[in-house]
Amino acid sequence: MLRHQGAHFGPELARTAFQRGLAVTKKDGTLQPIPITATPVILEAEEIRRRSELSARLSAAALKMAEAVLAGSTPEVLLGGLSPVERTLAERTWRHVSRLATTRVDFFVDAGQRARALEVNTTIPAMQGYSDIAARAFIEGVARHFRYPERAIASLLTLNGSNALALYRALLDGYAAERPGQMPETIALLCRRHDAQITELRYLADRFREFGADADVVHPEDVSGDDAFIAHGKKYQMVYRHLFVRRLEENPSPWLEDFFGTVPGRKAVFLNPPTSQVEEKATFALLSESLTSPELAEGAGLTPEELEAVRASVPWTRRFKQGPTAGPGGEHLEDLVAAVAAEPRRFVLKRSWDYGGKAVFIGRSVGTVPYTERTQALYGGPLTWAELCERAAADTTGGGYVVQELVETSPEDHLLCTGNGVLPASLYVDYSAYASVGLNRQPAWGGVCRGSMAEIVNIVGGGGVIPLITTEVARKLLMAWKAL
Repeated sequence: MLRHQGAHFGPELARTAFQRGLAVTKKDGTLQPIPITATPVILEAEEIRRRSELSARLSAAALKMAEAVLAGSTPEVLLGGLSPVERTLAERTWRHVSRLATTRVDFFVDAGQRARALEVNTTIPAMQGYSDIAARAFIEGVARHFRYPERAIASLLTLNGSNALALYRALLDGYAAERPGQMPETIALLCRRHDAQITELRYLADRFREFGADADVVHPEDVSGDDAFIAHGKKYQMVYRHLFVRRLEENPSPWLEDFFGTVPGRKAVFLNPPTSQVEEKATFALLSESLTSPELAEGAGLTPEELEAVRASVPWTRRFKQGPTAGPGGEHLEDLVAAVAAEPRRFVLKRSWDYGGKAVFIGRSVGTVPYTERTQALYGGPLTWAELCERAAADTTGGGYVVQELVETSPEDHLLCTGNGVLPASLYVDYSAYASVGLNRQPAWGGVCRGSMAEIVNIVGGGGVIPLITTEVARKLLMAWKAL
C-alpha cells in the first residue's frame, strides 16, 4: 500500500523531516538532508522492548568487561588503542563510571530473524533525535494523507514512543541518583560549533525545553567556570556530551579535559562520560570469548542474564592475531589469521577503535569499489583479502583489529524520499536499540533503523533513516486508509 501511496506523500515527508533537523551539517555550516524512506520498519512493541533489554544487558556486560581488563594484568589490550587524551581520561575515570545514561547496540537481523549485535556504542550513541524526527514526520504525514482525525494524531505519536523523552528521563533519573531529591533546571548539550549532527542536538534541546528543563546547545569555546559549568553567563547543572575526546587533541581545551576527567561531575552532573574503553571492539570480542572461557566471564562478574544476552545475540568475534583458537563453530583453528585469510566470505575485519566504518572490511566484498577505497585510504593501494589479513594482523593502530563472523543479511526494498520525488531503492538495514546502565529503572527506550546501499551502514557516510513504527500504530494507519 505504502509503495503506491508513497509517491503522493513522500516529497512532503522528506521536506518536513529536513525542516525538523534530519540533516548532516557540513564543515562549512551548510545542511545536507539525510534521506528518509516512505516505507517504515514495523515491529511489535514487545519486540522493540526486548531488543532494548538485550541492549541494556550487553551494555552492562561491556562496561564490566572493560573494568575487568583495566583492573587486571593486561590493561594495554584496551589502553593501547586509545589516543593520548582518551587514554589519560580512561585511566583517570574508569573506576568511577557506574552509570551510562544512554548506550546503543547496533544489530543486523539475520535470515532467521534473529537480532545479531555487531557492536556496543557508549561514547556518543546518537540518533535519538533523528529517530524521533523520522517516526513523527512519517506518522503525521501518513495520517494526514489518509485523513486520520487531526485530534487523534497526538495519541499515535505517544503510542509509538519517543527516544528523546527516554533520554530526558534517563538524564533526570541519573541526576536524582547523584543529587537525591533534586531535579536539574538547566541542561547543556555540548558539541562542536559545526558538529555534523548539530541539527539533531537542537531538536533534542527543543524537546527538553518542552519536557520542562531549560536546555541549550553550547560549544567548547563558550564554556568556563571555576566551580560551575558556565556558558554565556548561564550556569548549567547537567551536561550531555556530544563531543568526541579526540576533538580536544585537534583543538586543545584544558578546561574541558579537566571537566571530562571528573565523573559523575563536580561542576555539573555528567552522565555520559568518555568511555572509549567500553566501546572498543576488543571489549566486544572479549564478551564473545567469555562464552567459552568461564574464567573470563567470572573475572568480569557477568551475570547469567548478561551471558545469555551474549549467547543469544553476539556473533563469534575475536581479537585478530596469530595463534590457535576455536572457530565460529567450535572447530580448532591452528592459526586464526591463516584461517580467516582462507575463507573471506565468512568474516569481517574491524579496527578495534575507530568510528564511521572507515576501517571495516567485509570479506565477500573484495574487489568492490567500497572495499578498494578503504584499502587505498588506509594502506595506500588495493589489497587482496590475504594481503589485507597480513597487514591487519601487524597493524596496532587503534588497538589492532578484531574479526567477526559475517551476519548474513539481504537488502530490502524501500522508497527513498527527496523533496522532489521518491525512488525505489534496495537498502541494507540495521537496527539500533537504546538502553541505559546503572539507573534504578530503564526508560521506555526504542530504536532507530538506518538504511544504506552499502553493507556498511553509516549516516554521515551517506545512509538514510527508516521510520520505526509499532505494529499497533501501523494498524491504525491502515484502518484509516481502508476507510477512505
